[in-house]
Amino acid sequence: MSPDFWRGKRVLVTGHTGFKGGWLVLWLRRLGAEICGVALPPSTNPSLFELARVAEGIDSHFCDIREAGRLTTLVHAARPEIILHLAAQPLVRASYRAPVATFASNVMGTVHVLDALRDLDSPRVALMVTTDKVYRNLEQPYPYREDDALGGHDPYSASKAASEIVISSYRDAFLKERGVAVASARSGNVIGGGDWSEDRLIPDAVRAWQADAVLEVRRPQAIRPWQHVLEPLHGYLRLAERLWRQPELAGAYNFGPHTFEAATVREVVELARWAYGRGEVRYGDGGSGPHEAGWLALETARARALLGVRPRWTLTGAVAHTMAWYQAQHAGADARELCLAEIARYEKREEDGVRS
Repeated sequence: MSPDFWRGKRVLVTGHTGFKGGWLVLWLRRLGAEICGVALPPSTNPSLFELARVAEGIDSHFCDIREAGRLTTLVHAARPEIILHLAAQPLVRASYRAPVATFASNVMGTVHVLDALRDLDSPRVALMVTTDKVYRNLEQPYPYREDDALGGHDPYSASKAASEIVISSYRDAFLKERGVAVASARSGNVIGGGDWSEDRLIPDAVRAWQADAVLEVRRPQAIRPWQHVLEPLHGYLRLAERLWRQPELAGAYNFGPHTFEAATVREVVELARWAYGRGEVRYGDGGSGPHEAGWLALETARARALLGVRPRWTLTGAVAHTMAWYQAQHAGADARELCLAEIARYEKREEDGVRS
């Protein structure tokens, strides 16, 4: 990535109060971008947004993307050149509890963001972040490609698959002719310091082990494409740069680890326990709770070939970085400085577990 490219660019980040959004804003600030953030207030306590002072130095607004009028007003006032849309209801199990709210945020929220761009002359790139779960999962050992069928058993996955259709429609019907390159980014399961979301593996482990409690694991054999949060964010930034120069590359992109590094929940837990130095675990048999996919992996050849993006950190390295972050922050280290140091290490490829 080029600091010269990002310096002074007007960038709208939706979802900047969340885990991935917080890391993204810190990285963009490091690169010199001028950022407007739009999101709901942080949904967890503690939150990376507050601990890392993510709002520092940016134009930050609390706004529900389901409120089309207010969102449009904020977007028009910001006049962004690049839009990075991350705001969403991001949890599978929460989507079972609140399906209507999930579809409203993930489908209509995406509509509202894209529709706000129709009357602006400033945007050049709109990158809409969805998920690896947009594919019709056949529960087979097959890495999904960007042209595979969309689908979704649970409301979260279905809402994100529907948002992919929305993104494609707005690109083809409205924004392409206005010179806006619109792409979607589908990334694997992210881990990293500063995530305190409910029903996520690493945050659940950290909460349990810091309290000397037992981590309860529902589906230890489920396979996912795990990656450190900086991996897909690097991909998003690279893609935005390329779309600025080559709008014909607009479309869908997968971002994830090498296929052979897709790993079970049990493998990730054991890596986390080793890196943390302690921790009790009780593994379930996978029979409790609502349906969740048992096997999911991504084929990332498109991102490698067109963007030159490939994983830098192994799974072992990603887990080690993550657990070290939580331990350092729990011991009193400044969350913002921890994030910035991690970003610098990632950029320089200095740590063990880094791929050349």
